[in-house]
Amino acid sequence: MPTMTIATSNERPDLQEQARTALRGGWPTFVLHDPLSNAHRERVGAYFAHFDVLLLEGDVVVADGRAVALRWDGATDTLPAGYDGALVGAVTEHEAGVVPDTLAVMAVTVRPGRTGAGLAGRVITALRERAVAAGLERVIAPVRPALKARYPLTAMADFARWTREDGLHLDPWIRTHQRLGASIVGPAPRSMVVPGTVAQWERWTGMAFPQTGRYIVPDALDLVEIDRERDQGLYAETNLWMRHL
Repeated sequence: MPTMTIATSNERPDLQEQARTALRGGWPTFVLHDPLSNAHRERVGAYFAHFDVLLLEGDVVVADGRAVALRWDGATDTLPAGYDGALVGAVTEHEAGVVPDTLAVMAVTVRPGRTGAGLAGRVITALRERAVAAGLERVIAPVRPALKARYPLTAMADFARWTREDGLHLDPWIRTHQRLGASIVGPAPRSMVVPGTVAQWERWTGMAFPQTGRYIVPDALDLVEIDRERDQGLYAETNLWMRHL
């Protein structure tokens, strides 16, 4: 088996298309339609490619991590408003010449069929090392818990307190961060907001929404609000802020 190595998008731009196609399937379709993320994607790629970590097995991308750098004073009440807030804030600050002091780990994805082998932890460790090398003082992450979609009626503040007998969290993705030394800070309400027409939401989810109301949707951490009269669906996802450094 080839030795695993770490590279960044800057170092291996030839592997970006492979990473997108191989790892895209790890996310629910509706997440890929976050308008703020899509609107800022090119600038994020231009400004923060040195924090795009690729975990390689030979020339095969087996996992990747995406991060942005921003300014944060360490206080809980000044955290960005989740994924969207960190993304927009990082881009805006970069363009304004603000010197960052914090790395925000935005996403870590493992190739289907390769989960459970510690690859995500290796990516997070590599991102933390790059943060330290860049002189950043803190590392945070708006974590999307793997099990939360099974409990969409449960508030994230309550879910955040669910632990096992060993004291670690019930959720395996949260545990991965905890084992690397991260601690839970608190919920990130409206971390990602995805609007769409009713037809779009039916296409994204493979469901029918016959009437106005709130729906449980596969892989959604929170309920999706459907308004048939306005032809609108709206999903506001709560994530969980965790801090590594």
